[in-house]
Amino acid sequence: MKKTFRNLLGSAVVIMTSVVLFSFVAPQDQKASAPWVVPANYKSMVNPQKGKGDPENVGKMLYAKHCKSCHGGAGLGDGAKASSMKTKINSLKDGKFQAQTDGEIYFESFIGRDEMPNFEKKIPAVEDRWALVNYMRTLK
Repeated sequence: MKKTFRNLLGSAVVIMTSVVLFSFVAPQDQKASAPWVVPANYKSMVNPQKGKGDPENVGKMLYAKHCKSCHGGAGLGDGAKASSMKTKINSLKDGKFQAQTDGEIYFESFIGRDEMPNFEKKIPAVEDRWALVNYMRTLK
């Protein structure tokens, strides 16, 4: 009986200590990201794969590999790493994002800035980059 009481008491102390410690952990305040400044040559880029489809789902595969951890499976900006970022990750479903030209999305996705990494070396094939842009367009 004494052993059971000690185990219960020990468990209660551990639980209470955890609750007290976690009450001091506040979620990180994320600032809104500044507007992107996209060079004119990117804004006017023409997507050579627009409307051609993605028969091998290359864009979807690349998104899962390189983007999902931050942007989330549905593009809502709620991926596993999103809460650890200093800036809030905007939704790819958002009208502002989807209203951009394909070239603007290309620039933001592959050139990057601040916490958004540059993916030019990780995704070197231009066809793959455009497949990813096309996939992001489906996340409306």
